[in-house]
Amino acid sequence: MALSSARLASRKFVNVGPTVSTLANGAPYSANLNLNARAPFDPHAEDHGAHHGGGARADADKVPSWASKLSMQNGSLLARTNINAPVSLGSPRQFSTSTKVAQSVPDFTPYRTTNTDTNKVFSYFMVGTMGLVAASGAKATVSDFLASMSASADVLALAKVEVELANIPEGKNAIIKWRGKPVFVRHRTSDEIEEANAVDVAKLRDPQKDADRVKRPEWIVMLGVCTHLGCVPIGEAGDYGGWYCPCHGSHYDISGRVRRGPAPLNLEVPEYDFNDEEGKLIIG
Repeated sequence: MALSSARLASRKFVNVGPTVSTLANGAPYSANLNLNARAPFDPHAEDHGAHHGGGARADADKVPSWASKLSMQNGSLLARTNINAPVSLGSPRQFSTSTKVAQSVPDFTPYRTTNTDTNKVFSYFMVGTMGLVAASGAKATVSDFLASMSASADVLALAKVEVELANIPEGKNAIIKWRGKPVFVRHRTSDEIEEANAVDVAKLRDPQKDADRVKRPEWIVMLGVCTHLGCVPIGEAGDYGGWYCPCHGSHYDISGRVRRGPAPLNLEVPEYDFNDEEGKLIIG
C-alpha cells in the first residue's frame, strides 16, 4: 500500500470464480462479465474503432492485458489483476462473478412402493408394539407407586414379636414393645385366675368375661395403653390389684377390665398365639 498527498492506493488481487470459462482465443468469458463493452464516441481516438460511432473495440478478440497471467488451479481459472482503489475504512470490497443456479427437486418415484398392503402391515405392527411397550411401562409405574405406599422393611420386621415364656415367672409382668406400643404380658397365679372369674360381669362398665380375654388362663396379654387418653398404666397397682393409670385415676383389675375412673373401655387385647414347640408367645 502506497500513501500519496491525494489518496491512499492499494493493490488488490481478485480470484475469478469457477463459473468463468475461456474462449478459443484464451480470453475469459462469463455471463455476468461483458468484455465487448462499447466505448463512447471519441473523434480523437486513434484506430480503436471508436471513430465509427462507438462500435466494438478493434482489439476485442485479443486477450486483455489484465488477463495475461491466466492459470488453471484445481479445475478453476485463476487471473491475477492489479486494481488501484481507495482505502475503505468499513467492510472490505468483494468481487465475484458467480451466478446462482436453481436447484432441482430429486425424483423419488423409484423408491415408492406399489403395494399399499405392505405398508399397512408394518403400520399395524408398529402400533401394536408401541401399545405393548406403553402398557408394560404403565404397569411398572403403578407397581412401583403401590410398593412405595406399603410398609417399610423396619415396620414389617416389627409386625410380629416373639416372647420367651420361660423368662416370665409366675405372678410377674413383662412389658414388650410391639409396633411402637407397650404390651403387658402377665403370668397369673391360680388365685388371680379365681379372682378374675369371680367378678360379676353385669356390674362392669365394659362387661366382658375373663375367659373371653385370654386363650390360656395363666397368661393375660394386653396393650399397655389406657383407654381414656392413651397413658401407660402402672402394673400391680390400684384398688383391684391389676393396673392403675395415675394420670386420671383409672383402675383395672387382674384381667385388664376397667373398674373405676374415667376410662370407658377395658384394655385392648392384641392378636397373639402360642408356639408350644419352642415355648414362645408370638404377638401379631
